[in-house]
Amino acid sequence: MIERLWAAEVPQHPRQALYTYAARLRQALDVGGSRTRDSPLVRRPGGYLFDIERDSVDLFRFRNLSRSAKSAAYRGDNTMAVHLFDDALALWHGDPLSDLDRGWAEGARISIRREYRAVIVGRAEASLCVGRHEEHLPALHQLAADYPEDERIAGLLMLSLYRSGRQGEALACFSNIRSRLIRQLGDEPGSMLQILHSQVLRRDPGLSHIDGLPVAN
Repeated sequence: MIERLWAAEVPQHPRQALYTYAARLRQALDVGGSRTRDSPLVRRPGGYLFDIERDSVDLFRFRNLSRSAKSAAYRGDNTMAVHLFDDALALWHGDPLSDLDRGWAEGARISIRREYRAVIVGRAEASLCVGRHEEHLPALHQLAADYPEDERIAGLLMLSLYRSGRQGEALACFSNIRSRLIRQLGDEPGSMLQILHSQVLRRDPGLSHIDGLPVAN
């Protein structure tokens, strides 16, 4: 625990510093100042434990809602899936653990960002299935900027743009990812994305059907 907190910058008396931090944290958690119940921060062999209900932690609620949303989408109830995905995203407030710069915190951030990306993608897919193709465009644009070589994200963005009457932007999206893949990996986009590009180019009527998602997986 000391290594996680301070890494190579361990104070002169690390155990005493740790006890001081724990005491301050207990005071901060005692919001009402009543001390009518035990602190949720308890000692355990080798460290401390937050003894709290899982539903009081945003990350756990985010994960539960995400699982429920994916189950709803699997059952074909995409309206409910969109609602649950929205509830999950409402719990997201900036980059997780942004005030910590230790290696373990960065590892946790990467993992949680991956979960966030999956929720954005799932929400976009469910929205497309119920004809709500414009409202998730800002989030997809941001994901495409953050993950410029992700063909699944590019496909969802292309389809959403096309269904929003923005064929030119959909074609530009394909051109951007194709150029990047050729430049970075020396390879063309996958067959699914190329098929979608061809469909957008010829204004395939099938792209307007909301009962399917002809995009790369």
